[in-house]
Parts: sequence; structure tokens; C-alpha cells
Amino acid sequence: KQKAMPPRPLWLIKEDELEEKFIKGGGPGGQKINKSNIKVQITHKPTGIVVNSQDLRSQEKNRAKAREILSLKLEQMQNPETCRLNVLAEKKRATKRNRAKKAAKKHKR
Repeated sequence: KQKAMPPRPLWLIKEDELEEKFIKGGGPGGQKINKSNIKVQITHKPTGIVVNSQDLRSQEKNRAKAREILSLKLEQMQNPETCRLNVLAEKKRATKRNRAKKAAKKHKR
């Protein structure tokens, strides 16, 4: 089904272009989240894009996830028409449109 999908971004982000901070997390998760520096905030200096991640329980995993999100955002800035996120959104819209057409055709008398 996903043969027309563009490949995952392979943006090589230079380490000197990133500013990385580890912050105390917040929200659901209790005392452990509130008192440990699990949340990662990465700033891409040339573009000013700021990405946060605290979904996972490990600092290393949050770092990896934040870098993946940053690379997707950079890809979206560089070439918006072929960006993976935009292609996925367009496929979702097309599926929804087709379902609506099918339902209208089925219930039309």
C-alpha cells in the first residue's frame, strides 16, 4: 500500500548547529517525571526551530525522537511538496474523501 511513499529523511544535522538542553518534565507521570531531567529541547541555530520531546521515559530515547522530529521539520522546510509528512497527510485526505464518496453512493436512493 505504501509503495509511493518517499523514503525517511536522512538529513545529516551537524552537531555544532544544535543547542541541546535537558529540562525537568511535566504533565502526567507523577513525581518521577517532575523531578528528573528527561525532557529534551533541541534548537537548530541556523533556522531557529525548537523541538521538545518528553514522551518516552529515557533521556536517550527522547534525544533520538527529538532529532527525528527536527529532521522531519527541516525536510518540510526544504522541499514541502515531497515531504514525507505532507505525502502522508495527502494520502489520509484522499482516503477520507473516497470513504465519503462511497458512503454517499451507498445511501443514495
